[in-house]
Amino acid sequence: MSAELTPPPEKKRIFSLSIGQLTFGSFILVLAVIIVTSAASVIAIRHIDTTFAELQRLQSVGDLAEDIDRRMNELRLAARDFVTDPGAGIQFKQVGEAASTLSDILKKTRIELAPEQQDMIDGVTERLATYRSGLERISTLIDRRAQLLAGLPPLRDQFDAAVSGTADRELASRLSEAQSRIALGLLARNPSAAEQAAQSMRAMNVPDAKLRSAVNDYAEAIIAVAVRERQIADIDREVLGTEGRLIGRVTELLREVSARRGHVLARDFARTLTEARWQSIVLGSIGVLIGILAAGFVVRRTVRPLAQIARSIRALAAGQKDTSIPSADVDNEIGDIARAAEVFRRALEEADTAREAAVRALTEQRLAEESYRKLFEGSIDGIYVTTPAGDLLNANPALARMMGYDSPQQLIDSINDIAHTIYVHPEARDEYQRLMARDGMVREFEYQVRQRSGDILWLSDSATGVRDEQGNIVRYEGTLRDITDQKRAEDAIAEGRRLLQQVIDTVPAVINVKDRDLRYVLMNRYMAGIFGIEPGDAHGRTTADLMSRYGAAKTDENDKRVLKLRKGLGFYEEEYKDASGNMRQWLVNKLPLLDAEGEIERIVTVALDIGERKRGEQEMRKAKESAETALRNLRETQASLIEAEKLAALGRLVAGVAHEVNNPVGISLTVASALERKTALFTSEVERGELRRSTLNEFLSTSRDASSQLVSNLNRAAELIQSFKQVAADRNYSDQRSFDLGDLTEQVVMSLRPGLRKHNLTLNVDCQPSLTMNSYPGPYGQVLTNLFLNSVAHAFPDGRPGIIDIHVRESGKDNVEIIFSDNGCGMSLDVRRRAFDPFFTTRRDQGGTGLGLHIVYSIVTNRLGGRLDLDSEPGRGTRIQIVLPRTAPLEQAAE
Repeated sequence: MSAELTPPPEKKRIFSLSIGQLTFGSFILVLAVIIVTSAASVIAIRHIDTTFAELQRLQSVGDLAEDIDRRMNELRLAARDFVTDPGAGIQFKQVGEAASTLSDILKKTRIELAPEQQDMIDGVTERLATYRSGLERISTLIDRRAQLLAGLPPLRDQFDAAVSGTADRELASRLSEAQSRIALGLLARNPSAAEQAAQSMRAMNVPDAKLRSAVNDYAEAIIAVAVRERQIADIDREVLGTEGRLIGRVTELLREVSARRGHVLARDFARTLTEARWQSIVLGSIGVLIGILAAGFVVRRTVRPLAQIARSIRALAAGQKDTSIPSADVDNEIGDIARAAEVFRRALEEADTAREAAVRALTEQRLAEESYRKLFEGSIDGIYVTTPAGDLLNANPALARMMGYDSPQQLIDSINDIAHTIYVHPEARDEYQRLMARDGMVREFEYQVRQRSGDILWLSDSATGVRDEQGNIVRYEGTLRDITDQKRAEDAIAEGRRLLQQVIDTVPAVINVKDRDLRYVLMNRYMAGIFGIEPGDAHGRTTADLMSRYGAAKTDENDKRVLKLRKGLGFYEEEYKDASGNMRQWLVNKLPLLDAEGEIERIVTVALDIGERKRGEQEMRKAKESAETALRNLRETQASLIEAEKLAALGRLVAGVAHEVNNPVGISLTVASALERKTALFTSEVERGELRRSTLNEFLSTSRDASSQLVSNLNRAAELIQSFKQVAADRNYSDQRSFDLGDLTEQVVMSLRPGLRKHNLTLNVDCQPSLTMNSYPGPYGQVLTNLFLNSVAHAFPDGRPGIIDIHVRESGKDNVEIIFSDNGCGMSLDVRRRAFDPFFTTRRDQGGTGLGLHIVYSIVTNRLGGRLDLDSEPGRGTRIQIVLPRTAPLEQAAE
């Protein structure tokens, strides 16, 4: 077997100039030195010319600074006249023209200045812009001040008329004195004094509304004028004065910078002359040195490499084949000579190498064939070669034994279609070929096959497709591994897991297993029910993930302690909410599960529900404490208990009355006060004989409106007081008697039906007949009426239609059940919790008192001796369940 030797990769050539280029480059280098020397002389001369021109230009900078100072002084004088005496004829337009003239001068001269001087001119321009902005603001304030001053005479006349018409002479004197101080402040251009006088005037107690209005209007106008004066003074001081001084400072700096620049340029001019002289000397010396170095470089890069190549060629001719050729990586004529010698050397070397490689390749091929034969026949995994059509071309002994045959040849002769004679499921063969066509290979492809005896095996197939020159697959070559025992073990493990899950699911306790990341890997159904999920849904999730679904939380600190301590915690108690929102108490124990290396692999938690025990212990503890307290304090509290209850009830009633009756009584008081003032004015006009028909009609209309409002609000107050009396009155306002609950319910509903039409509601009543009760019919009717009115007012906003249902039926032998429900808007959680609290309402702005459901709760639980339950959600209506005893308890009647 012949072997083809690949020549070693060619080394990257090093770029080098040719001999002619080296000679020519040396000449160019000397010429470049001469050119650089000449250019340096020209640059020095140009620098001298530039410095001289700069000195000439600086002479004009002083004149420019003087011109800016003069123009700025003219602008400041004009601005000062405009601010201090706007009536002297100085218009803002004239000030603006002076500023524009100065700005034009700055723009024209900026181009001729140096960069640092241009920055100063830019600073003057910016200050000038700020100066002009301040003048514009002062102009606006002056115009506003003029408008305010123009509006003062009418306000002053109104003020004088109001002061002269007041009957309080002392007040009129104080107002006149304050007005005099205002006038003095304005005449003296002292806005602060005028403002203080106006503030004192406005602070005076003026009971007359007309005089109060005139005083306030006049004082506000004076304060507004004073504020404008102060703003003008602030801008004049902070903007005009400051910016003017800054502009003057900038022009002084401009003159100073120009002077310093002149001194610098003079020194630079002298230094440039000196540098030019030394530059000529240094560059000439460098040129001579470069010429000598260039000559030495040419000799080194040409003569020396040629001598080395000659010595190497003579060594090769003498038979030294391992001699290396120098300078073969140089890219010039010398490198070409070296590479030609290198080619000759490689030709000799490759001839010997090719002969040795041929002998070695033949030996390796024989060893490979022997190794493949031993591997093929000795492998414990099955090895096969098949065609896409299903013919078995080759197989090793392990595959024959795996399939139940004595030899590979017997297996090959017995199979003609693999898909139907070997595969249990022919579609697995289709999937195998699809993967081969897509990927050209399969890895760990699992399927079932039939042995010669008919037994079923599980095989794991890893194979590769072999393609022809056109790219078509012509055969499959692969290995098979018997995984039947593995599959059976996996099934056994799965069955064990299933049995374990069934066992722990039957235990009435919390059982779970977590990994080191505190994520669940196992959970029994009892615990899953606490979280409201299926056990499988908890895998891979943390306790926080599960409990956050229903707004609860539980710490993982105990699990972290197990990981830290590497041992169990022993039994301890903890509590947390379940998915239903109930607080649960548990007796918990946590234990670590260790792996083969002794590291914690899992954490097992077992918890028993001790809620009933805890509640029993708590009830026993409370009962014991209550008994001891009752025994100790019975005689001390017996006398004060009734009095305390009365005071508490009185306090709640007074608070409710004060809150609810305040609005209608306050409105009535306001209306009555207004009517009293209107009546007094009307009486004074009658006494003066100035009564007119229009005045009389207006008084009568006002009186009718006021009377209507008084009656309406006083009726509202009377209704509220009547409702409060319902709460505070004695609960035995109705006699106890026997009655049929169905008949009484129908009678109450009959009185409610007239109000259904205007509210677009339907009332359905379903009463079980022959329900006899010995209780209080009056309170029972009050309960139904309040529930109905509460639904009408709150359950159906905006007049939407709805249905109200009342179901009455027997509940056990001694109780009856009344269910009152509607399909209205329902209640939120916060409203549902506070529905029976006194004075709690969501419609207080529409007249609600918050006593309806509280009265219902009081009557049902106290007077009728029953209980009630409220169930409501937003958008799903409201359902109230009332359970009453058929015979009212005697102790309730005694109360």
